[in-house]
Amino acid sequence: MRDKVLKIRQLGGNQLEFDSADAGFMKAYFKLDDDLPEIYEQIGKDEYARQAIKAYRGLRILRQDPWECLISYICATYKNIASIKQMLLNLSRRFGDKISLDGASFYTFPTSQSLAKADIKELAECSLGYRTKYVSETAKIIERTGFDFESLRKADCEIAKKALLGFPGVGKKVADCVLLFSLDKLEAFPVDVWVKRVIARHYSKHFSEEFVEKISRERSPTVSEYDRLNGFGRQYFGDYAGYAQEYLYHYERMMGQTDLLR
Repeated sequence: MRDKVLKIRQLGGNQLEFDSADAGFMKAYFKLDDDLPEIYEQIGKDEYARQAIKAYRGLRILRQDPWECLISYICATYKNIASIKQMLLNLSRRFGDKISLDGASFYTFPTSQSLAKADIKELAECSLGYRTKYVSETAKIIERTGFDFESLRKADCEIAKKALLGFPGVGKKVADCVLLFSLDKLEAFPVDVWVKRVIARHYSKHFSEEFVEKISRERSPTVSEYDRLNGFGRQYFGDYAGYAQEYLYHYERMMGQTDLLR
């Protein structure tokens, strides 16, 4: 389905209407096979988590293409959403294929082969900044080794994470995001400044005051802080820690925006 454009809309409740798409693909992409009631039962371990679930009930984690997910998160480091979207659009326009639907133009996400062959100057013109070399080198490694993402889907989470960390520009957060959003590792627990803030504000009793004071500062977590927060999330929320992360992350961000409007 990488070479197709899909028209989708939500009719209300849990109904989706779509054109020109394979129902099997839609079920897989939107992870409609995930048992949300069971997941809610597992992750609703405290009042704040239950509030997040209630506020955004029905929120699902997408099953993205692993290659596209990997490159997207390499580009996402230290960038806001608008900048990330622009970088990915630039890559797709320059190195993807143009397709049309209802008079509108779209571009497929570039293949690893096309980015491996791309001139480094052309890649840089996509506004990737220092990420240019990471995208180029990662694409070349995948092409040279014939890297099999599907093997990671079947592998243990820690083994899969170690493999992803071998790519240029991939740190622990990027690896956890790829595991969660494309490789079905629902126990993965990415930690960013928002998740760090959630834990400092609502789960501080699980840590020392000194540690909470450190992570309360407005900056990205250090490697050691990341490991500790990541370990807490996985242990506390269990097999569906990734779902807990998404609900808490989204709830905290939306609550923050609501506060700003008051």
